[in-house]
Amino acid sequence: MNSAHVIVVGAGPVGLLSALALARHGIEVTVLERDTRLNDSPRAAVYHWCVLEVLEKFGVREDAEAEGVIVRGNTFHRLSTGESVQISQTAIEGVVPYPYNLNLGQDRLGQICLDHLSRLPNATVRWGDGVAAVSQDAGGPGEDGASGGVTVTLDSGATLAADWLIGADGGRSAVRKALGLDFPGLTWDDRFVATNIRFDFEAYGYGRANMVMDADLGCIVALLDREGLWRVTFAESDDLPEAAIPDRIDAFMKAFLPGDKQYELVQFSPYHMHQRSAESYRVGRVLLAGDAAHLTNPTGAMGLTSGVFDVELLVDRLLAVIAGEADDAALDDYADRRRTAFLDNASPTATRFKNLVYGGVQADIDEAFELYQRVERDPEASRDFFLGVQSLREPEFRGVPL
Repeated sequence: MNSAHVIVVGAGPVGLLSALALARHGIEVTVLERDTRLNDSPRAAVYHWCVLEVLEKFGVREDAEAEGVIVRGNTFHRLSTGESVQISQTAIEGVVPYPYNLNLGQDRLGQICLDHLSRLPNATVRWGDGVAAVSQDAGGPGEDGASGGVTVTLDSGATLAADWLIGADGGRSAVRKALGLDFPGLTWDDRFVATNIRFDFEAYGYGRANMVMDADLGCIVALLDREGLWRVTFAESDDLPEAAIPDRIDAFMKAFLPGDKQYELVQFSPYHMHQRSAESYRVGRVLLAGDAAHLTNPTGAMGLTSGVFDVELLVDRLLAVIAGEADDAALDDYADRRRTAFLDNASPTATRFKNLVYGGVQADIDEAFELYQRVERDPEASRDFFLGVQSLREPEFRGVPL
């Protein structure tokens, strides 16, 4: 077992995947999570085909697919005309190893990672241990990557030392704040309301993954499990009182749902939407990943996708430094590449999707819908449509050309 010790702050999917990937390579890993259990509120739930390649690399794809829902196409709806178009992922069959997406609540992926971590003697998860402060010792990594170190002070006042620290503790990251890093960008004026409901969408022509484009009733609709649980996410003004959200959910569903409109609300979660990136993803022996490094509105699943690709490159670079195969400039390379990928690709793409789905201008909706109609009819365009998400991933890990 390698003597290096890495602290991972945050037990969301990015933190747990980081911990699992490192622990599988013999690194001692300690996960610190301020909450006392996994967060099961409605959050990200879509894994693009190339994200599945990373989950396979980390040993959890089969378990995730056993619990989740396979999606073999994206359906776009234009409510103003009642038309729908589905772009099928058959266009990438034989081109990529997993020619489909997966829908699965991120809490379920988190539990799968925890199950795998529990089997590794070099991995520890500490619940109810939040980080109050971070300090670092002078000195860069030596040949074994072990000189210098980082110490966290917990909310309890206790301290814990390690060689490296990964901050994956979400948009309000205590690690990022402890480093004094700015988090520039914008916060949208509207609020997302993510709901989990039971309703037979498929009886009304919906696919398993849907973008409903409309100036008033735009939303995302996705099947979450095999028992008929669906995610419906809509947007509303942030000025509206949160206490009345259940009433507004009912009003939205009564206006949006087809047929008899009888649905069961299982769970909901309101949250703010941002487009933000930390000024740096690395400060000495501390590295940021996922929402701690960058925040995007979730339309198109750009946030979780970016986070998983952060983990892929971060683990690759950190393992090389720990093994003495690279100096710590490799970690600057991680930080620079992932920040660029977010700012140049993930954030603009998510912003375009948001502006189409939520309160979009009808002329823009019509133009996009007609483009999707052309893509549906053209196998080569369909192939490029699905392969385009690779722009969020580092070139060295891409299995097929863009």
